Amino acid sequence: MLYRSIVKQRIRQAFDDVNNRRWDELMKSISPNVHHRFGGVHAIGGQRHDRKTLRLWFERLARVLPDLHLTINDIWVQGWPWHTMVFVQWDGTATLLNGDPYSQHAVHVITLRWGKIAALDVFEDSQAVDRALAVQAAAGLDEAVAAPIVS
Repeated sequence: MLYRSIVKQRIRQAFDDVNNRRWDELMKSISPNVHHRFGGVHAIGGQRHDRKTLRLWFERLARVLPDLHLTINDIWVQGWPWHTMVFVQWDGTATLLNGDPYSQHAVHVITLRWGKIAALDVFEDSQAVDRALAVQAAAGLDEAVAAPIVS
């Protein structure tokens, strides 16, 4: 179906925007009243309910894991333009400040409404994230243990 192909292309573009830190482009795909959830009680955990706060969160993500790279393994699309569910299975890799590798295997559940990301739920190993942030903090990156950015 053509619609599903277009959605997959737009999701791939959004992941590419994250990988290349193109926040202005990424925010164009986000609904103003987005709901973003990232599990865990740490610097990148919590929930955000607006585009401005979500941008701050992405900017922090880039600072605490500066070379994070996300690779999409598969995308599933279900629904119509007024309510589309997208499931993205992906792997993330980075090198921590102490030289250790970081890897993550995760799933995003994305709700689109008329082409905009209205909800984004991230399901990944929050303990691995917490350990990586602890390594970054031990290497002197104070923001890795900052209070979550929430709204």
